[in-house]
Amino acid sequence: MTETRQPTSPRPRPLRVLAAMSGGVDSAVAAARAAEAGHDVTGVHLALSANPQSFRTGARGCCTIEDSRDARRAADVIGIPFYVWDLAERFREDVVDDFVAEYEAGRTPNPCLRCNEKIKFAALLDKALALGFDAVCTGHYATVVLNEDGSRELHRAADMAKDQSYVLGVLDEKQLAHAMFPLGDTLTTKDEIRAEAERRGLAVAKKPDSHDICFIADGDTQGFLAARLGKAEGDIVDESGTKVGSHEGAYGFTIGQRKGLRIGHPAADGKPRYVLDISPVNNTVTVGPAEALDVTALTAIKPRWCGRAPEGSGTYTAQLRAHGGETEVTAELVDGELRVAFAEPVRGVAPGQAIVLYDGTRVVGSATIATTVRRTAPTPA
Repeated sequence: MTETRQPTSPRPRPLRVLAAMSGGVDSAVAAARAAEAGHDVTGVHLALSANPQSFRTGARGCCTIEDSRDARRAADVIGIPFYVWDLAERFREDVVDDFVAEYEAGRTPNPCLRCNEKIKFAALLDKALALGFDAVCTGHYATVVLNEDGSRELHRAADMAKDQSYVLGVLDEKQLAHAMFPLGDTLTTKDEIRAEAERRGLAVAKKPDSHDICFIADGDTQGFLAARLGKAEGDIVDESGTKVGSHEGAYGFTIGQRKGLRIGHPAADGKPRYVLDISPVNNTVTVGPAEALDVTALTAIKPRWCGRAPEGSGTYTAQLRAHGGETEVTAELVDGELRVAFAEPVRGVAPGQAIVLYDGTRVVGSATIATTVRRTAPTPA
């Protein structure tokens, strides 16, 4: 494992910076810090819905009319130009439609990671560079390290409690060369960030953090999917294939789910049952005991590397969820497919999720989980 290195500024000269301002406290403070550092900063709010009222209302989202107004007020206080860019169609195609299609196929996507890949550091960055900006600034907690040879690396934030490098694991070295994360290298609590915002006169200082998925207004993922995919009744079966319940759409379940199964009778051993497998082909959900969720290995596709792709087999730590812990793995890229073996079995690993590899604090890259190998494989329905 490599040792943690202190982040250094990618460029010593002042930059033309486009600050993505969601309307929240983190992006506002990040924009303020970039301006205070002497950069020529312009704020931009991304309009991600053709009908912003359909996204989460109040102060919990990042895509509402209120958020746009909060971002504009913050830009006024900082003293920087501000614009609203309409990326609604691109967001719908690359994030919302992808989210629905992945669930329909029995997989569990991460829309925030996809938004960073396709919107903030593809569509937004491409447009920024075309307009002559040098970098895109966001309020993510992560750090970019500049090496002596001019290459760049993505590292975890200085404060692990706030680290968001997992959802940035899709960025390649070219994108990292134009990424700025002013909050990533400071050991400050969220309360201190809010206090800094208040000192700067930013009204978002006390605004609650956003939660859940921004484009699901009421937080009801199953209802959101049902409205787009329709009800499709099917069976819930145990590992032997015996029907133990029914459902209104296999897309409404995720691997490892325990609650909301609506199983009519308990298991023979009286222990809780969990979702082990989702089959969109026959619209069947398989449930079983917790130990049947133990995954020993997986394959992942569409790898993206935060720098040069690794060669041969290596030992890393892996993160499987945005707020999950690390686990030790060995991984190797074979014919464009990432093959991963876990040092100890892990649970709740679902196709469609992202696996992000780390070497110490350095983000090596990410890939989308395609298949898993379990210690006890569920019997096909």
